[in-house]
Amino acid sequence: MSEMKTTLHDSHVELGAKMVNFAGWLMPIQYKNLKEEVLAVRENVGVFDVSHMGEFFITGNQALEFVDYLVTNDIKSSPMKKAIYSPLCRENGTIIDDLIVYKLAENNILICVNAANIDKDFNWMSSQIEGFDCEITNKSSEFSLLAVQGPKTVETLKKIFENTNFDELEYYSIANSEDKFNALLARTGYTGEDGFEIFADHKSIQLIWDKLIGLGVAPCGLGARDVLRLEVCYPLYGHELNDNVTPLDSGLKWTVKFNKEKFIGKQSLESYQAKYKLIRFTLDKGIPREGYSLENNRGEKVGEVTSGTMSVVLNKGIAIARVEKNLYSDDDEIVVDIRNKKYSVQINKKPFVAGGHK
Repeated sequence: MSEMKTTLHDSHVELGAKMVNFAGWLMPIQYKNLKEEVLAVRENVGVFDVSHMGEFFITGNQALEFVDYLVTNDIKSSPMKKAIYSPLCRENGTIIDDLIVYKLAENNILICVNAANIDKDFNWMSSQIEGFDCEITNKSSEFSLLAVQGPKTVETLKKIFENTNFDELEYYSIANSEDKFNALLARTGYTGEDGFEIFADHKSIQLIWDKLIGLGVAPCGLGARDVLRLEVCYPLYGHELNDNVTPLDSGLKWTVKFNKEKFIGKQSLESYQAKYKLIRFTLDKGIPREGYSLENNRGEKVGEVTSGTMSVVLNKGIAIARVEKNLYSDDDEIVVDIRNKKYSVQINKKPFVAGGHK
């Protein structure tokens, strides 16, 4: 099967991006320097092409009721024009995907899903829609998506979307642009910094990208995006989240609203006792990588790293790990096995980097 390309593929190549296969898409992993890309987002502004993500629209009289039933978080009671992060679960409570729901209108809901799960998610949602007066449409091929992230994002976007009042857009909200671009502007992102994700047709995204690059915005690849999300401890599907764990195993209990009358997986999750927990740790020496084992001071394996890297901001190794609750204790000294050498870890209760989102 041939690799898919986003609208901006040629632009990435012209800028010297190193292209790799990600979820079947040829995507930029980095441009000239990953560290510079990370710091651009933390200190200034950077732009990511995330057009490989999927966009579903739920429309009709019971669109809101259906989406509220689909996911664990509270969609129905959230204000209009809000973005809501949520897991999508099976009846047994395991996670199909994590996604963001955008309440455009009572009868028009946008759901943005992970690129690797587009078909899986769409098939699952379609299989659950019977009995609801609404329809689901996969418009992933019609949209491109940019993530513009960093403390100077609003200052920058005001030069492109001159008629849009960005100051009125709260964190995790969405609005139509009031300009020539027929775009949806969402104050969301996966870096921990202030920023916007811009949904638009392919031609508009190319124009917006060109304007951003012309304004000196740093193009950033998926490598920087992974470091940025890990520094602020955001989970990633396929790493912290997968088909075999529940939100209660994954630090996402806050997204499971048991006070809702019904949602898929509610009954299973109400009686479920979490088997795992996610922990965060730093290393003074060495870089923890996905799959590395964690042991307690009795030599027992208690878990393994789900995501690990070298933090650009801290200049030390950082990681999220999944541990078994019946084997792990906060009082134990924990070590990580890196190529048959044991390194003591420092457990962090808070994210490694605070971020600067509004």
